[in-house]
Amino acid sequence: MGQKITQPLPPFSAELYQQKIVEVNPVNRGGQVEKVVGLTIEAQGPPSFVGEICSFETLSGQKVMGEVVGFREGKVLLLPLGEMEGIGPGTPVLALDQTLTTPVGEGLLGRVLDGLGRPLDGQGKLKTTDCYPLMASPPNPLARARIKTPLSLGVKAIDGLLTSGQGQRLGIFAGSGVGKSTLLGMIARNSDADINVIGLIGERGREVKEFIEKDLGPEGLARSVVVAATSDQPALVRIKGAYTATAIAEYFRDQGANVLLMMDSVTRFALAQREVGLAVGEPPATRGYTPSVFALIPKLLERSGTAEQGTITALYTVLVEGDDMNEPVADTVRGTLDGHIVLSRALAHENHYPAIDILASVSRLMIDLASAEHQKAAALLRELLAVYTANEDLINIGAYVQGSNPRVDLAIKMYPGIKRFLRQAVQDSFSLEQTVELLKNLVAEVEEGVL
Repeated sequence: MGQKITQPLPPFSAELYQQKIVEVNPVNRGGQVEKVVGLTIEAQGPPSFVGEICSFETLSGQKVMGEVVGFREGKVLLLPLGEMEGIGPGTPVLALDQTLTTPVGEGLLGRVLDGLGRPLDGQGKLKTTDCYPLMASPPNPLARARIKTPLSLGVKAIDGLLTSGQGQRLGIFAGSGVGKSTLLGMIARNSDADINVIGLIGERGREVKEFIEKDLGPEGLARSVVVAATSDQPALVRIKGAYTATAIAEYFRDQGANVLLMMDSVTRFALAQREVGLAVGEPPATRGYTPSVFALIPKLLERSGTAEQGTITALYTVLVEGDDMNEPVADTVRGTLDGHIVLSRALAHENHYPAIDILASVSRLMIDLASAEHQKAAALLRELLAVYTANEDLINIGAYVQGSNPRVDLAIKMYPGIKRFLRQAVQDSFSLEQTVELLKNLVAEVEEGVL
């Protein structure tokens, strides 16, 4: 028999034990489920607060987490953060005296998480030690630094004509199938940001792996954190996925990094909140959306931007219904952000990618970020494109007579060059300096009167 080796006891620390005693909660706050209606679990007790996490113990012994979302006639209303199978009248409910947090740290880079911050990629435990709360207040408006530094996104049409800055928030508005995910992948691979945080909210399960392997690629994933809450997940998990991605971006921002937060899509975040609102008895308002939807969207979007140190440059996609750019969610998002990029189905049909409608898009901060020469060149290109677009029908049917209007003649001559500038292959990348140089060369052709 070998000698038994024992580990020495740690040195006694009265302060440590006192702290542990203070942290212990000797009272369990429990209750039980009374009824389940649709997505909502109604319980008698426990005493709790909105946003508190509770645990349900099913008959099979499994534990399901839920969140308190409201109260009605003395009953506690909860929504599950998992599947509801096994929950019924009499199921014990235990309040945990905590709210949701997400792990944060450098160990998240290259990882794929679910909507609650748990690993989804099968690569083992997360190598992190810190946590951030999912719910947080936006930075003090007076603590936000002004946006003065341009950020190259690697896409000519955006950098040249919709120049964006570090800490700016932009919306990408598009219908389905016009290249939102592809554009996000191009930006994630090619931007000058230090770190990407990508939230895939309400996506089809098939599209998650496709986006990671095809659109993002290994080089993009290596400096990214992906949070995926697919469409089959409970509505509350989809909502929390948006908050998880934002909280992770806030952590890296607080470390002084320039973070690029991409969320696809705000529309599905709004649809999930509509499900929650209707489940707890909110009245439907505009197009069936509940009032809480329009209250939560600005709270989510305002958390990105500049802060005392570091920045979060944010791109939020909006899936417009029936290509209606004025539907309620699109209108609310557009009024909150610092600019919008509109993707056109008509351009996509012409095989023009990225299908950015330059005339319908705007960066509200370009005037503060681009040089006077850059702005002059971009304004001239926009003007020629607008002239051509206004007369396109006449030109296409041969009704326009050459020489009738010198401005139209110049627009017709320059149109092929403008189209070449606005198009970009998926694998191509351009720095901001390269893009501005190409734009200036194109405008120089206009001034010389040659193509």
